Amino acid sequence: MHAIDLAIIVAYLVAVVGAGFYFGRRQLSTQRYFVGGREVPWWAISASIVATETSTVTFISVPGIAFAAGGDFRFIQIVFGYLVARIVISVLFMPRYFRRELVTVYQLLQDRFGGAVKSLAASLFVVMRTIADGVRLLLTAFVLAAVFKSLDLADSAVSGSIIAIGVVMIIFTLIGGIEAIVWIEVVQLLIYIGGAIAAAVILAGQIPGGIPSAVDLGQMFDKFRFLDFSFDMTKTYTFWSGVIGGAFLTMSTHGTDQYMVQRYLCTDRPRKASLALLVSGVVVLAQFLGFLFIGVLLFAFYRPDRMAGYGPTSGAAPFAAADQVFPDFITNHLPIGLSGLVVAAIFAAAMSSSLNSIAATVVSDLYTPLRPGRPDRHYLNVSKLVTVIAGIVQIAVGVAMQHSAKSALAIVLSIASLINGPILGVFLLGWLRSSATRTAAFTGMLTGLAVILYVAFATKIAWPWYTLIGSATTFLVGSLVSAFGARTNETP
Repeated sequence: MHAIDLAIIVAYLVAVVGAGFYFGRRQLSTQRYFVGGREVPWWAISASIVATETSTVTFISVPGIAFAAGGDFRFIQIVFGYLVARIVISVLFMPRYFRRELVTVYQLLQDRFGGAVKSLAASLFVVMRTIADGVRLLLTAFVLAAVFKSLDLADSAVSGSIIAIGVVMIIFTLIGGIEAIVWIEVVQLLIYIGGAIAAAVILAGQIPGGIPSAVDLGQMFDKFRFLDFSFDMTKTYTFWSGVIGGAFLTMSTHGTDQYMVQRYLCTDRPRKASLALLVSGVVVLAQFLGFLFIGVLLFAFYRPDRMAGYGPTSGAAPFAAADQVFPDFITNHLPIGLSGLVVAAIFAAAMSSSLNSIAATVVSDLYTPLRPGRPDRHYLNVSKLVTVIAGIVQIAVGVAMQHSAKSALAIVLSIASLINGPILGVFLLGWLRSSATRTAAFTGMLTGLAVILYVAFATKIAWPWYTLIGSATTFLVGSLVSAFGARTNETP
């Protein structure tokens, strides 16, 4: 990588940290630190939702899905469910967020079921988000490690890259709060979409025969197949797992996950939040289609099919993992300047972390009930301490998972599906079953978590179904326990 590219990367990261300091001047209360004073415009929230939902994972992992042997466009079926869920959230969930001034979505569980259920849901969120963002750091580190390797500075620099990016992420989030995160995500979205388009144009120009040749090759290897109507719960990407499983996954991640709901709470009306969410769905669909097509272009550029013995089991050959394909092209084949800008945008995507959401959840839902009545400044200081601790743990997760050959996108989405199912189930139980009790909610969540852990580790059922299974189990068990308790109380 050229010195100009490195200068662009350094300048961009310095600007990101500078933005943290700029917004940090206003972070004088937990209300400002966690929800931006509820003054962020809807269009910025919409861009933030897109950047949060996709970021590094999309930029690096989705092209690898189409590039890999046997890969195609069937992943897009999951996005169909994303769109369905956004409508449900806007109608059923969004009005409930604005009935009072929330800091975290789990406060609704406090109102309905009490502190124990709220604490369990909040704890599951913290665990899930810590692991998922550790994987996000790992993906970004692949790019930085590729830069180091191109400079002959290190043969393997993944661990050091994870630590370096993680430290910058902690500093930025610690100082700037949610406002800095949202506005940097707006800039980040514009840069990485523009960078991806530029990379695709340059990539197409380096393929003999250009886009028509790449399309012909993609058709030859069935890369553009995007519908699979088979009802096989062991297959990851089918129409039914996409529309049904993807809808329940998004209802959980966008409807009951503090990481996303926190962005809605940065505005002051449910109508604005719903508009932001619905517009983001259109952008996400176009974005996923674009990144899958980049995967086809990468296949036509690297031509792994010409390798001896290439076949359905060849994986991401000639790379160890599909997530390494696009980073290699960015760092080794893009022109001077553009390469640095795209890499900088990927680094900025890592700044879109969950550290502020984790801090809000820990302080508001777990710490404050144990230490009530303290000055707001005390809670703000604790929030910043939690931000640092959570960032260190995410760095550790990234380092621990660096040798996984599995798609990082699959890891992140499967983790989210695993944990968010019981959380979604208990929200639905509270909203749809007026007779549901705290005991029923707690029992339903624990049962749902146990069932989905069994499904994940002891069966071959694909991860898009995890949220549906976990939420349905939680809802049904909670309903049965409530009904049984009601009949017991009526017995003379």
